[in-house]
Amino acid sequence: MKALRFAIAQKNFVVGGIDENVEKIKSSIEQARKYDPDFIIFPELAITGYPPEDLLFRMAFLQKNIDGLKEIVNFSQGKDEIIVVGFVDLKDDIYNAAAIIQNGELIGIYHKMLLPNYGVFDEKRYFSSGIKPMVVEVDNVKVGISICEDIWVPDGPIVDEVDNGAMVLVNISSSPYNIMKGSAREKMIQTRASDLHTAIVYANIVGGQDELVFDGHSFVVDENGTLIARAKDFEEEILIADVDIPNIVNMNLHDPRRRERTKKVVEVDTISAKLKENPREKMEKYISPSLCLEEEIFKALVLGTRDYVTKNGFKRVLIGLSGGIDSSLVAVIASEAIGSENVIGVMMPSMYSSASSIEDARLLAQNLGIKTFQIGITDVYNSYIKALEKVFEGTQPNITEENLQARIRGNYLMAISNKFGYLVLTTGNKSEMSTGYATLYGDMAGGFDPIKDLYKTMVYRVCKWFNEIKKKEIIPHNVFVKPPSAELKPNQVDQDTLPPYELLDSILELYVEKDLSFEEIVGMGFDPEMVKKTIKLVDTSEYKRRQSPPGVKITFRAFGRDRRLPITNHFRG
Repeated sequence: MKALRFAIAQKNFVVGGIDENVEKIKSSIEQARKYDPDFIIFPELAITGYPPEDLLFRMAFLQKNIDGLKEIVNFSQGKDEIIVVGFVDLKDDIYNAAAIIQNGELIGIYHKMLLPNYGVFDEKRYFSSGIKPMVVEVDNVKVGISICEDIWVPDGPIVDEVDNGAMVLVNISSSPYNIMKGSAREKMIQTRASDLHTAIVYANIVGGQDELVFDGHSFVVDENGTLIARAKDFEEEILIADVDIPNIVNMNLHDPRRRERTKKVVEVDTISAKLKENPREKMEKYISPSLCLEEEIFKALVLGTRDYVTKNGFKRVLIGLSGGIDSSLVAVIASEAIGSENVIGVMMPSMYSSASSIEDARLLAQNLGIKTFQIGITDVYNSYIKALEKVFEGTQPNITEENLQARIRGNYLMAISNKFGYLVLTTGNKSEMSTGYATLYGDMAGGFDPIKDLYKTMVYRVCKWFNEIKKKEIIPHNVFVKPPSAELKPNQVDQDTLPPYELLDSILELYVEKDLSFEEIVGMGFDPEMVKKTIKLVDTSEYKRRQSPPGVKITFRAFGRDRRLPITNHFRG
């Protein structure tokens, strides 16, 4: 055999949408057949969507997933290609599994052996571990099958598959995105391929699921670890690649290490299959270009927002437009995600709102082509103050009166949301979520926060990049240069309360994402008082974050799924 042709179906599946997922799998098989592949590969848990979480405790859900698999098996009747698709296997227990299908038959099932239980993963809560690696033997060529985490461990089941003669490894995955994750995966798998002298076919899911977004970035590397095919990031695609078998055989003839390893092999399941001789022209290599960091982040935010909105049945979104950088970016993301005609902006000026902020918001809306309303809050605010006059008697104005303004705005947005069925997108960034610089039931009121995991400094970078690629000022210049302000009292700026964002974000990254202590951060040259203040703000704001809307995970350690700390907590440092 000169080559094996692989079709990777990098597709966007819906958790719990088993019927629609099965239909997408069937249509993808038909698409892939145009290229005459030997293998058609689908991602991990493609039938159920990923992660199904506690749906896995429901027998009706598990059975429907089995019924979906049977439908795919029946659909494969009369065709020769081998289909690998992720599903939940229901035996003595449940398993994260890969079904191997050919010509109307389920010829094998592989159970994921290494279950991740860190970060956003809780697979040991749900699944049993598989106990045996698997290879599919096709005309004397062995292809190893693995699922996601199985390939991340250097001495995992893929080594046993190679030691049992696998020349190609297929890894089906649902690996969620964080910053630069795609390139990190690629480098890791290139290392595995180079070390084992084995080609690797990596198939990843794409799409948004609650806080998680999956970037796709499926690819194929040869036995040297050289990239030979790569799908687009954040887009559905059928990726086709030919893997040259004689080159792998030749390389291994010159590698005595494998001979030593194969003397002490672990037993693997071996599934036999046959393919018809099929002369065809070799596919041209297709490698999608790499993205810069800002574009990668922006595409993740757009995809995560689009899928959250559309998969939950919303048609339009509502955003409070303040004229600041955060609401500007959320408006841009929403417009790119679902179309500007489906985005409504509400400007809610108070007695403290500057004329320039109102103008900046209006200009942004005009540049994006989104519909806007302007509803003042001053009269309602004065009514609140009048109503609370006796209760507040003898006290001085403080943050209470500031938060009242934010809560009036939140009430306006939620009223419009209730009346018309729009989803409210909030606009708090990770710097604000970290430090509690946000108002419960005010600017935190809403259904989804696209930039919840994006630090303020990165908000500016992404906005600047967006204007540059559009080659015009969609986001007005003044939004970039004016000092950030909540405009809840005269001459207010964020830095009245917070350290400068360049310093704040650096401290937050060390404390929130790397768990460094006060002493360790100060030892890196930061001002002790600034560090102490930042840590106190983070630690005392956990109760707020628990009540914040979900948002797209971007960083290595997002609040909620990744970073889980008790609200009641006396530890400091």
